[in-house]
Amino acid sequence: MKKYLAWFLALVTALSLAACGGNSGGGSSGGGQSSGGGEKGLQVALCLSGAANDQGWNQTAYEGTVKACEKYGCTLAYSENLGTADIAAAFADYAASGYDVIIGHGFEFGDPALEVAATYPDVKFICTEADASADNVASFVMACEQTAYVEGIIAANMSKSGKIGGIGPIQGDSLVKIINGFEDGARSVNPDIEVQTAWINSFTDTQLAQEAASAMIDSGVDVIKHCANACGNGAMGAAVEAGIWCQGDSYDQSSLAPDNILDSALYNLDVVLDIALTSVVDGSFRGEVYNLGMSDGAVALLLSDNIPDDVRQTAQTAMDQIVSGELQVVRDYTVRN
Repeated sequence: MKKYLAWFLALVTALSLAACGGNSGGGSSGGGQSSGGGEKGLQVALCLSGAANDQGWNQTAYEGTVKACEKYGCTLAYSENLGTADIAAAFADYAASGYDVIIGHGFEFGDPALEVAATYPDVKFICTEADASADNVASFVMACEQTAYVEGIIAANMSKSGKIGGIGPIQGDSLVKIINGFEDGARSVNPDIEVQTAWINSFTDTQLAQEAASAMIDSGVDVIKHCANACGNGAMGAAVEAGIWCQGDSYDQSSLAPDNILDSALYNLDVVLDIALTSVVDGSFRGEVYNLGMSDGAVALLLSDNIPDDVRQTAQTAMDQIVSGELQVVRDYTVRN
């Protein structure tokens, strides 16, 4: 029954996105949509590395952009499944077509934004998780390592084997900091815990992620955390098949593993992009790199009912300490293994 419910929810989401002008396929573009009434607002374009209905990293950006655009009566268009080689061309196409604001969701959009922005100084470029800034380029970096740290605490408390695993897509700074935060949180509970890491080198290959997770499980791992965009769904599938715990990323992923999920790291792009678009609308936009964390509402952790009360309290205490500033989570971009 749960399987059919998950299928139904995914179908509803897909139909909802289709009604908004989205479509699938490599480098595809969604049609423009009016997100508000009255006078013509800003024309906003969103560029994504995967599908806008992936129940993860890209969907949270799509929904967050829609919400921010509705607030300001913006017109929104978007492109999905953009490979690294496609980004600059997509940016240039939108800029040449008269879009006022172009959003690139992910660290890989930073350098192409700088490249294209120099040719279109009147267009504002906004990147998430990048380190790019110029007169018309701003980046908004979320403290995803904070949620990952608490997930590490949860994983270490829930593991019986003393072996946990983290699966990432590509070794970019915004992803490495998550895996490292996860490891640091786990070691704060058990300094001797074994943390296995696998990098899939893809944002979308669910089969590779499933195979990597299965290999970890075969070696004794009994909790798997991913930050692997759409391919992370494969890792969660392997956890469900093996009957071990898993942890979601970017979005409420409980429907993917209702009996196995411990938590979902939430990246609140509605908050982040509201801040970004507000700066454009009110004229306060500055080409800088902005850092937003739990205390700003940019990231959060959704705890599953599968977590025992004592572990839930431990996790909540850690989150409260992060918000208050009592607990400082180190942001580490070093690839450890």
